[in-house]
Amino acid sequence: MSLYAIGDLHLSLSADKPMDVFGGRWEQYMEKIKIGFSHLKSDDVTVLCGDITWGMHLEDCLADFQYIDHLPGKKIILKGNHDYWWTTATKAGRFFEAYGLTSIALLHNNCHFYEGVAICGTRGWFYEEETHGEHDKKILNREIMRLEASLKAAGDREKLCFLHYPPRYRDYVCREIIDVMAAYGVKRCFYGHIHGSGFKHAVEGLVEGIVYKMVSADAVQFSPYKIL
Repeated sequence: MSLYAIGDLHLSLSADKPMDVFGGRWEQYMEKIKIGFSHLKSDDVTVLCGDITWGMHLEDCLADFQYIDHLPGKKIILKGNHDYWWTTATKAGRFFEAYGLTSIALLHNNCHFYEGVAICGTRGWFYEEETHGEHDKKILNREIMRLEASLKAAGDREKLCFLHYPPRYRDYVCREIIDVMAAYGVKRCFYGHIHGSGFKHAVEGLVEGIVYKMVSADAVQFSPYKIL
């Protein structure tokens, strides 16, 4: 039994937005994802760090979620900025149940446990007071509340934090998100969102007591990154 993470699958079986058009690493990416998951076992757990599918509505995403459900192991998913299908966790949970998608669970205002470790997280947000308005500030505050709810649910377990947006990127620092992680003793943080030319600006490794790791699908060669 092992724990993995990967972000930004950007599945498009239900929408005409295949990532293959970008070429390079994204050519035949859905086949690469299958190959990347092929060594996982049925009792392994993979956290999918947002941007799951291009479908606009849940009903449009069935083929993509069936694709995920057929991949080995349990999948825990959190919301990304392109997951327009995600309205409420309750609706998504009922959708998965209705279609027998038994290997998929949501990370949203909650946490999941992997042996002695707590899997916590939320989407996160990019916010800089100088360039963003009140609407962005409200979104950030909501994400902070969701992250704190997730971390609180973990109790005294060791906490791993999974986000979609990186809390650090180039010279940008989302101090609010980082402070919440620090307050709850988070030592490892995994995120996605960054692609292609952005890789060189990604912040990875130990910074202020937290080890960061980017797990965007194209950054990890479409193979889930092994954590534990």
